Amino acid sequence: MPAKVKARRSAIHGNGVFATAPIRKGEQVIEYTGRIRTHEEVDAGEQGDVESGHTFLFTLNDEYVIDGSEEGNVARWINHSCQPNCEAVLHEDEGGDRRRDRVFIEAIADIAAGEELTYNYGITLEERHTVRLKRIWACHCGSPKCTGTLLQPKR
Repeated sequence: MPAKVKARRSAIHGNGVFATAPIRKGEQVIEYTGRIRTHEEVDAGEQGDVESGHTFLFTLNDEYVIDGSEEGNVARWINHSCQPNCEAVLHEDEGGDRRRDRVFIEAIADIAAGEELTYNYGITLEERHTVRLKRIWACHCGSPKCTGTLLQPKR
């Protein structure tokens, strides 16, 4: 995967990731990397605090989470959007080792050089999605389809 992205300040939120060259629809852009941790480790620490409204945690599978705040790369700065141009795609380890599953960010639309990369975080919390929590997890993507929150409806 050639590096076609760079982090810089974003109008959406804090830092963002921007294309430095055109990216084609269907192209694998970057892997989301970080320390592999169990759900139990994350829940016992402060990284999983639902009150923060901010996370570098990416659920890998039922057992493990990728913690982009430790050993992570630029992919941790990709912002959420309710109308994204990328998606996160899970690649399961062929040998069945759940620790070796990987997440790649892939373009779901053509992306021009200079355009910010976004994907839908798909955050669902075990807690009830109250008005207060929706405010904590507010979305500022600016899309006409913006739901106002990063929290997704529970299924």
